[in-house]
Amino acid sequence: MDTQENQVALPLRNHTIFGVCEGIGEDFGFNPVLLRVPLSAMVLWSPMIAIGTYLTLGLVVLASRLLFPDRKADAAAAQVTVAANEAHEFAEAA
Repeated sequence: MDTQENQVALPLRNHTIFGVCEGIGEDFGFNPVLLRVPLSAMVLWSPMIAIGTYLTLGLVVLASRLLFPDRKADAAAAQVTVAANEAHEFAEAA
């Protein structure tokens, strides 16, 4: 019997173009779909305005990520370093 692979249906995958809506959703704490739907509707109404808005939002995300780096990543890296040091100390003690 073949093993069945778990694949997510294509419409349910979390693909992004540049991650602009996802980034703004993370920064401000809301679901990025709430931004993706209006941007998609705006593409049908006026593609140039939609593209300009998307690129502007991309610059906002870039600036926020450069000015305010994620402190969670720094804390996780510090925990990994502490765990590695403890493992090294236990190996020396043995």
